[in-house]
Amino acid sequence: MKKTIFTLLTVILGFSNLLQAQTLKSPKEFLGYELGTRFTRHHKVVEYFKYITENSDMIELKKYGETNEFRPLYHAFVSSENNIQNLNLIREDNLKRTGILQGSPSTKVTIVWLSYNVHGNETSSTEASMQTIYELVTNKKDWLKNTLVIIDPCMNPDGRDRYVNWYNGNKSTPYNINYDANEHNEPWPRGRSNHYLFDLNRDWAWVTQVESQQRLKVYNKWFPQIHVDFHEQGINEPYYFAPAAEPYHEIITNWQRDFQKSLGKNHAKYFDKESWLYFTKERFDLLYPSYGDTYPTYNGAIGMTYEQAGNSSAGLGVLNDENTVLTLVDRVKHQITTGLSTVELASKNVENLILNFESFYKNNKERNRNYILKGNQEKITKLEELLNKHEIQHYKASQKTVKAYEYDTKKTTTIKISEKDLVVPSNQPKGKLVKVLLEPEAKLTDSITYDITAWSIPFAYGLKGFYTDYELEQNSNQTIKKVITNIPIKNAYAYISKWNEVADATFLGDLLEEGIQVRFSHKDFKIEGKEYKRGTLIILRGENKKVLNFDEIVTEIANRLQITLTAVETGYADVGPDFGSPSIAMVKKKNIAVLSGEGTSVYNFGEIWHFFETQLQYPLNIINTRNFKSINWSEYDVLIIPAGFRAKEKEFEILSEYISNGGTVLTIGNSVSNFADKEGFTLSKKTTEQNNEPNLIPFAMREREYIKNTITGSIFRSTIDKTHPLAYGYGDNYYSLKLGSSAYNLLENGANVGYFNQNAVNISGFAGVNALKKVPNSLLFGIEEKGKGKVIYMVDNPLFRSFWENGKLFFANAIFFN
Repeated sequence: MKKTIFTLLTVILGFSNLLQAQTLKSPKEFLGYELGTRFTRHHKVVEYFKYITENSDMIELKKYGETNEFRPLYHAFVSSENNIQNLNLIREDNLKRTGILQGSPSTKVTIVWLSYNVHGNETSSTEASMQTIYELVTNKKDWLKNTLVIIDPCMNPDGRDRYVNWYNGNKSTPYNINYDANEHNEPWPRGRSNHYLFDLNRDWAWVTQVESQQRLKVYNKWFPQIHVDFHEQGINEPYYFAPAAEPYHEIITNWQRDFQKSLGKNHAKYFDKESWLYFTKERFDLLYPSYGDTYPTYNGAIGMTYEQAGNSSAGLGVLNDENTVLTLVDRVKHQITTGLSTVELASKNVENLILNFESFYKNNKERNRNYILKGNQEKITKLEELLNKHEIQHYKASQKTVKAYEYDTKKTTTIKISEKDLVVPSNQPKGKLVKVLLEPEAKLTDSITYDITAWSIPFAYGLKGFYTDYELEQNSNQTIKKVITNIPIKNAYAYISKWNEVADATFLGDLLEEGIQVRFSHKDFKIEGKEYKRGTLIILRGENKKVLNFDEIVTEIANRLQITLTAVETGYADVGPDFGSPSIAMVKKKNIAVLSGEGTSVYNFGEIWHFFETQLQYPLNIINTRNFKSINWSEYDVLIIPAGFRAKEKEFEILSEYISNGGTVLTIGNSVSNFADKEGFTLSKKTTEQNNEPNLIPFAMREREYIKNTITGSIFRSTIDKTHPLAYGYGDNYYSLKLGSSAYNLLENGANVGYFNQNAVNISGFAGVNALKKVPNSLLFGIEEKGKGKVIYMVDNPLFRSFWENGKLFFANAIFFN
C-alpha cells in the first residue's frame, strides 16, 4: 500500500512539474521573439524576472539597489519551495560556516551565485539569464533541492542599455555580418563601463561605484560557495572557462584549484557533445583582488570567469577570421550551458563544497598577524570607511612597543603603537581577505598577468604600514568620533583651515562657489600659538564684507564637510608671513574644462568626471574632442587632457597658443607625450640603449621577452618637493602606482615636483628589467611654464580607478593652487 501511495505521489508530483512548465512562459513566449534574435533592453529583462517570480514558488526577487541613471538592480533567489521558505535560515547557517555568526548549521544547502553582464556591451549573458532561470524552475528542479542559486541578471544596466540602444538604432535589417559595417563599431564611450565609465569588474575590492557598494552589502549576507562572472571576449576566441591561468594568489587552496578543474571538465562534456570550441588554463589569472572571480575566491568561493566570443563587435551576427558566422543565438546557448552545468555540478557536490568552504575560514595561516597603520587621522578614517564596506574588523590599539615588519624599509624594527594607530587583525573571519588587501607585496608565481600586480592599501592611502605577530590589545577607552560643530565668530579677523586631504579641497571649492574670497599660504606660519603648514586656507573677513551672512556660510559649509575651523583675532603672525604678505596668495575661482570623446581614455576621463562630481564637487565643463578646433579656449582657466589623447598638428598649435596666453593644461598618463620633444617645451622622453643585435628570439619566448620592457601596475617610491604648491599637503616622499614603462627626463626649465631618484626600484609588483632601467632620474609630476601659462605633467595617474586615495590631493592642488 505504501509503495502504491509513493508511486501515486511521484506521478502527481511529476504531473505538477509538467503542468508548471507548461504554465510558465519561456523567455521566447514572454518576449515574443527567440533569445538572440534581438537585444533585450533592461526593463524587459526585469519584467520577465518579475513575471516568472509572480508565477513560481521557487523564486524570490529582491531589488538591491539602483544605478546612477535610475535603473533598478535585482537579485533572484532560486531554489526549491522549501528552501525559499527558509531563506533566512539558510543564510544564517552559511554565515555560521564563516564564523561571522556563532552556532552549528542545521541545513546543508550550497549557494551558487551567477553574475551576468558586468560589462554592458558583453550582452549575451543577460539574455542567457532569462532562459537559465526558466530552466531551473521547470526542467532542472531536482538540482535545487540542495542548492540555492542567486542570479543577478544584469550588474551594469546603464552600460548595457547604452550599447543596446545604440545598436538598435544603427544596425542593418537584416543584420550585416561584415565586420567593417557600422553596427560592429560601437562609438566612444561604448557600453562596457557604467555611468561614470568605470570598469565594474575591477571595482569589487575598492567599491567606488554605487553598483559595487549596493552589491557588496548583499554579498556580505550570503557568501556563496561558487561565484561565476559571465563575460565576452574577442570575436575570434571561442569560449573560455575554468580552470584559471597562473598566477594564482598563494592563499587560494588546493580545493579551490581542483574544483575549478572539475567544473571545467563538466562544461567540456557538454561542449564536446555539441562540437563547440573552448579553451582553459590560459590568459585569465587569479591574482588582482578586485575582479568578479578573485574577490569571491578570497572570500572562500570557487570564483570563476566565463568568457564567450563576442562583445560589441559581434552584434547579432558577425563573420570572424575563421570564416564562421558568430551569432548572438549561439553566444546565448553557450552561456546558458555553462551556467546550468555549474549548478548541476554544485548540486552533486554539496557536501564537499560546504566542508571545504568551512575549512577555508578555519585554516587561516595568518591568524596571529596584526597589520598596523600609522599616519594622518583623516586618511585613517577614510581607510576605515573602506574596511567597513567589506565588514572587516579593525580597532585602535592600546599603547605598546613591539617588533614589526616595516613596509617602507622592508625590515623588522621596533615601533611604538599609539592609541591613534589603526590595527587590522588577520584573526577574524575575513582574515585571508585582510592579507590580500594589506600585505606589502603579493607573491607572483608568474610574471605574465592580466592586470596590475601591486595594490597594497597602506601605500594607496598614504599611511605607514607595519605588521607584527605580537598580540595587540584593543584600546578600551575608544571614543565615538565627535561631530565637528563650528560656530560663527563675529569678531574673527579670519578663519583658518588645514590642507591635507580631498575634503579640504571640497571645502575650498564650495567656498568659491558661494563667492567667498579665500587665500592660501605658501609658507609655514604660526599664529596665536598654533602652527600651520603650507597650503593652509585663510578666509579673511575684510575681503568678504560684501557677502551677507559671511560667518554663517563659512561655518555651515565646514560643518557639513566636517572641517575644523580656527578663528583668529589678528593677521599678525608669531612666526612666518602675516596675512597681508605676498606669500598669502589668493585662490582664483577656476573655470575647468576636460576633454572627452574619441581619442581619450574612457576610463581616465571617467575617473576625472567621477572625482569632480562625487568628491571634489566642483563644476566641470566636458568638451568633446570633435569640437576641439571650434572652442574659445580662452574662456577656461584649466584644460584637463586625459590619457589617450594625441594632439594633431593643428590641435597642438591651439594648445600651445592657449598656454602662452595664460591657460593651464593638465596632462595625465600618456597624454603627457603630446609635449615631449616638441619645440617650445623642454620635456623629453627617456630611453635606454637600443639593442642592435639581430632578432633571434624564439617565437615561443617572445611574450616572456616582451614583458621585460613592461611595468604592470608596480609601486615605486618617489621624492617630492613639498615646498611647491602642487605638493602642498604632502611630505618628502610619495608612493606612486606606475602603470606603464613610459618615462621622461627631468625638466631642464621647470619644476620637478615629483621624481624618481637615481636609486629608484619598485617596492611591490612586477616591473621588467629593461623597463626598470628607465625609472631612475625620471619625472613623476612636473610643471613647465610657457608664456603666461603652464603645462602640468602627471606621468602616473593619481586618480587610478579612484582607489589610489593618496594621489587625489595632487590633482586638487593642480586645479586650485597652480
